[in-house]
Amino acid sequence: MRGPLFYSKILLFGEYGIIKDSKGLSIPYNFYNGALKIDAHKTVGTHKSNDNLNRFATYLETLQKEQPELVHFDLKAMRNDIAEGLYFDSSIPQGYGVGSSGALVAAIYDKYATDKITVLENLTRDKLLQLKAIFAAMESFFHGKSSGLDPLNSYLSLPILINSKDNIEPAGIPSQTENGKGAVFLLDSGTTGETAPMVQIFMENMKQEGFRSMLKDQFVKHTDACVEDFLQGDVKSLFGNIKQLSKVVLDNFKPMIPKQFHTLWKKGIETNAYYLKLCGSGGGGYMLGFTEDIDKARTALKDYKLEVVYNF
Repeated sequence: MRGPLFYSKILLFGEYGIIKDSKGLSIPYNFYNGALKIDAHKTVGTHKSNDNLNRFATYLETLQKEQPELVHFDLKAMRNDIAEGLYFDSSIPQGYGVGSSGALVAAIYDKYATDKITVLENLTRDKLLQLKAIFAAMESFFHGKSSGLDPLNSYLSLPILINSKDNIEPAGIPSQTENGKGAVFLLDSGTTGETAPMVQIFMENMKQEGFRSMLKDQFVKHTDACVEDFLQGDVKSLFGNIKQLSKVVLDNFKPMIPKQFHTLWKKGIETNAYYLKLCGSGGGGYMLGFTEDIDKARTALKDYKLEVVYNF
């Protein structure tokens, strides 16, 4: 057995902000992907994933009992497959902010949900919100609290525009410029990040009025402007807003930025060679970079590994 491929995702804009109703824009990133497979030999390499799926099945049993109206799975089939050696074969790095658990959730829903909403039907806003709610409940097993967006992106394999918590839609993003000098890239921090502790820090900070108003007046404002600029292909305005967003994050989200990158982050803002922002919850994994000149950025970041994900 080999299930269909589910891709990783990149939340270009909206990390943390979408918790407080900022806009967001999430795109599939098909460089990494995962699929459900059965390893009949039950080798050491697949044992951990198989074990994890066993625990996940128990969680889904509880979820189904507690919220029968939300989602229903063929858990008998899932348990049988787990006994046969089911595992998630994935190239998506874990703890890197590119949606490793999201792809797994999408694959499980696709394979075992009964009466599922399929990608082929007319995806009304209600259906999208319903899928998002199902995925949020499923992914909570991994993160403690999930928006459901990562699995949704992975499941649909479409860019998703988040207008607000209750308003999401598939988005058309401008097509890439083949030889464009401008680029969005991933910068490898070399360490993994845990989502739950980072979200915990954010929630603690949200108790302070100063942090809340910074979030609303600066972070959400620049995030929303970046989403608008990106969708409209207004590159000049986009880079102005990204620079502001990068500054706000450096000043207010320091715990989410790995220490060794504080200077690098600042250098980008000062030289305008590149601007960095969080990719997912931060704390490690990837950081997202935006540059108007990829060669300039590569030179400035020559000691680091860059992966271009989009060209302007």
